[in-house]
Amino acid sequence: MIEIKSIDFAYSKKQKLFQDLNLSMQSGHIYGLLGKNGAGKTSLLKILSGLRFPQKGSVEVLAYRAEFRKPEMLREIYFLPEEIFTPMLKIRQLTNVYASFYPNFSLEQYNAYLEEFDITNRDLYINKLSHGQKKKVLIAFALACNTKILLMDEPTNGLDIPSKSIFRKVMASAATEDRLVLISTHQVRDLHSLIDSIIILDNGEIVVNEPDERITQKLCFQAVDGDVDEKEVLYFEENLRGNLIVTENKHQIDSHLDLELFFNAVMANKKRIKEIFNA
Repeated sequence: MIEIKSIDFAYSKKQKLFQDLNLSMQSGHIYGLLGKNGAGKTSLLKILSGLRFPQKGSVEVLAYRAEFRKPEMLREIYFLPEEIFTPMLKIRQLTNVYASFYPNFSLEQYNAYLEEFDITNRDLYINKLSHGQKKKVLIAFALACNTKILLMDEPTNGLDIPSKSIFRKVMASAATEDRLVLISTHQVRDLHSLIDSIIILDNGEIVVNEPDERITQKLCFQAVDGDVDEKEVLYFEENLRGNLIVTENKHQIDSHLDLELFFNAVMANKKRIKEIFNA
């Protein structure tokens, strides 16, 4: 569904962001895109949606070259950026202006998602809402477009705790086998239960692109008391109850993926973890 082949991308000659970057993603998954600040997560989303253009390589989205921005491709992609544009429209008017761009848009679903987020007054102007309320409206619209590809940049930023729970609920209900969702986030605890595949971007390369189940096949996540044998441990963190550790799963131990711990382990021991997944 998405194929990135050997792309280079830079904002200037001195600022090369991606070099020979490759990535493949398929429908039926909710991917979490993780990386440090400045790693290029937002730039990657813009490249996929045809808003930025690589200097080398190819980006195919739904078998179309993304940079050509074919209407047949654009009607099946929705990109919700972190910095959201809010038109001077009432909530009920949003569909009159934008829904026609998306042939699978459902007004019934849009209203249902707004109800889930407890937005009942559709005569409010979107640009007058709080940041969190704006996010809810645009998330509801994005989901109701029923595009084959949904790209979201930090969607939970600005949402309060109850709204984050509702976000997880509506996202899970909107996930289908023919839909690909890619969520860029720093808020890994907000989305841990939602994401089923992890992509980690660092220093211009895809370090990890793995489903959750393969991560826990290859690595073991445990909380232990007492001292840690650093020769056996890929990464550890101290906490009030002991140590959280990541080890190679040589004995096929069942463990629960700790997404934040996994990300920190990759950042601290990237070479070894890549070797484990490539073995």
